[in-house]
Amino acid sequence: MSVSLIIIIVIAVIFVLMYNSLVGKKNQVENIFASVDTVLKKRYNLIPNLVASVQEYMKHEKSILEDITKLRSKANKPNVSDEEKIELDKKVSSALRSIMIAVENYPNLKANENVMQLQRSLNEIEEQISAARRAYNQAVTDYNNAIEMFPTNFMANFMHYNRKKVFEIVESERKNVSVKDLFEK
Repeated sequence: MSVSLIIIIVIAVIFVLMYNSLVGKKNQVENIFASVDTVLKKRYNLIPNLVASVQEYMKHEKSILEDITKLRSKANKPNVSDEEKIELDKKVSSALRSIMIAVENYPNLKANENVMQLQRSLNEIEEQISAARRAYNQAVTDYNNAIEMFPTNFMANFMHYNRKKVFEIVESERKNVSVKDLFEK
C-alpha cells in the first residue's frame, strides 16, 4: 500500500468519525429535548386540574389563572419551536409560582385535599422538569462544544449545524432570597 493511500484512508476514517460524532450529539440533544417535552406535557395536563381546583377560592387572582391557561394553550399548539417552548416554560414556571404563593394566602384552599394532591404532583413534575433540563443543558453543551471546536467545527459547518439554546432561569429567580422576609410572613 502506498503512503498516499494510507493517508487518504486515515483522513476518510477521521471524517466518518467526526460526522458520526456530530450526528450522535445532535440526536442526543433531540432525544433529551423530547424527554423535557414529555415532562412539560405532563405539567400542562396537570394545569387544568389545578386551575379548576383553585378557581373558586381565587376569584381576584383570576388574571394569573387566565395567563396560565393561555400559556398552556400556546405550548400545546403543533409546530411550536424548541426556542418558543423554552420561553413558554419560563413564563409557565413563573405563573405557577404565583399560584402557589397565592394558595398559601387561603387557609381553606391550603387545607383542601385535592389542592394538596395537585401541589404534590406539581412539585414532583417540577423536579422531573429540573432533572430533564439539566440533562438537556449538558447534551446541548456537549453538542455546542463539538460544533465549535477544531476540527469538528469544519464538519459541523458543512452539515449546517448551529448552536442550540440551553434552558436558563428567569431573571426573577436569580435574585437572592431575603430570609428576613420569609420569617415576617
